[in-house]
Amino acid sequence: MTTMINELQELLKELGIKTPPDRIKVSEKSSLIEFLKQEKSFRQEWKIKRLIANSGIRLAQVRTFDQFDWSFNPKLPKEDILAFKNSSWIEQAANLLLIGDAGLGKSHLAKAFCYEAILTGFPAIFITAFDLISKLKRAPRIDSRIEYFGNSIRVLAIDELGYTYHAKEDGDLLFQIISKRSEKLPTILTSNLAPKQWGSLFSGPAASAILDRLSFNGKFITMEGKSYRMKMKRN
Repeated sequence: MTTMINELQELLKELGIKTPPDRIKVSEKSSLIEFLKQEKSFRQEWKIKRLIANSGIRLAQVRTFDQFDWSFNPKLPKEDILAFKNSSWIEQAANLLLIGDAGLGKSHLAKAFCYEAILTGFPAIFITAFDLISKLKRAPRIDSRIEYFGNSIRVLAIDELGYTYHAKEDGDLLFQIISKRSEKLPTILTSNLAPKQWGSLFSGPAASAILDRLSFNGKFITMEGKSYRMKMKRN
């Protein structure tokens, strides 16, 4: 009976129900616990669906680590990537930069990191660098958008940095977001350019400042090998 009361009390508290356990009839406690467990499960399911809907990842584009074909490209640093995945990277606000040519699975992995965060109840957004900069420039108040991406999103994955031309002010905007997130919230980036080439993306000072913030409590992983996307085209 004590175990039942404790379980009921925890469920009532977790679900925000104010009725004290001692006001519930003994004959109703067991069935109520089952109902509350079901309600908790439905709430978690609804929350995950809502987080996915707000993540920028369509359901058909959700990617997981289990879906990743590691065997196709043995050159990929699987151990380094999975070590980061299995660390407390969200709680520790650890950054990750995935570097490599197109078709190596950088976007898949970035989406998988976002999905892992969502499954644990954290808001995550996956967005290309081009779309992020475009959203900022179109915003009626750029400062509020910078604040949103810089402080409100627990996990931010910025994809395809380096695939399109960026003006000097683009680097300044990106730096402001990453600077706000530094040491507080994890940021994941994918790029086809090595850090030493980032000066061609933005002004030298902006590129150096962005890399400096990312490197603090961050991991840079270079991916090499053959393109999985080209394999799918041939098939």
